[in-house]
Amino acid sequence: MTAPPGAVAKPRRRPGSATPYLYVAPFFVLFAAFGLFPLIYTAWVSLRDWRLVGGDRGFVGLDNYTEVLTDARFWNALGNTFGLFIVATVPQLLIALWLANLLNRKLRLQTAFRMGVLLPNITSVAAVGIVFGFIFADRYGLVNWLLDLIGADVVEWRASRRTAWFAISVMVDWRWIGYNALIYLAAMQAIPRDLYESAALDGASRARQFWRLTVPMIQPTILFTIIISTIGGMQLFTEPLLFNYGRIEGGPLNEYQTIAMYIYQRTFRGNTEYGYGAAMSWLLFAIIIAFALVNFYLVRRTVRGSSK
Repeated sequence: MTAPPGAVAKPRRRPGSATPYLYVAPFFVLFAAFGLFPLIYTAWVSLRDWRLVGGDRGFVGLDNYTEVLTDARFWNALGNTFGLFIVATVPQLLIALWLANLLNRKLRLQTAFRMGVLLPNITSVAAVGIVFGFIFADRYGLVNWLLDLIGADVVEWRASRRTAWFAISVMVDWRWIGYNALIYLAAMQAIPRDLYESAALDGASRARQFWRLTVPMIQPTILFTIIISTIGGMQLFTEPLLFNYGRIEGGPLNEYQTIAMYIYQRTFRGNTEYGYGAAMSWLLFAIIIAFALVNFYLVRRTVRGSSK
């Protein structure tokens, strides 16, 4: 059939063209190589008695998981991980939300403030750990110097679970508050200004606008930061390790040894129990998924209730 005069012929797309698949193939190849394969391989190793020194000693089924679930050190590390997550993440996200709301207003040097809050996040985590290790040093630390200056008793920050959790949470919050604040700020700027003007005409205060308008409108972003913070909090490793000057035990009685630290200790120290470490890793993966789903449900329920 001949095209009418003056018509532009559209290029015919060949059936089964592979071009779109080639564009997306690199992601799936990298994911399969560095995500899916290690996940499956770790699951296979968790079913075997495998030592990094000595090799594979055979199939043991679910024995590694049974041993993990009866390991008091595992439950101690898991409790420390949950405790540090709550102590660090809850104030972190609340302060980030408040800071984003402040940066969303018209301020002098607005761009400089927005860039400044991100500086802690781009700082090397090793440098942050070393600096905060000296800030919370027991004898000559900056915090103890200030406490002594005002006549208060100095604190042995690494001697108890409560003080160590507080110091580590300060370190974590200092790094991540600005990052989450900018994510919230980007979501807030997508809210039409007409909604705020209408709310102000109806007599709504800034606080009421924030809780009744801003928070429900950025619900997907809040959920995203909670899930990402959950994943990061459950994998907390570097900050408590550097706080304890590189010692993997997490204090004299393992007061702040996280689950990631314990996995590293059992896998690469001592008997180098690769299968045991793989079983703990898979349990941690399952806990993160379950915790993310619970967060998803609770946040959606809370935000829906506040928007009514």
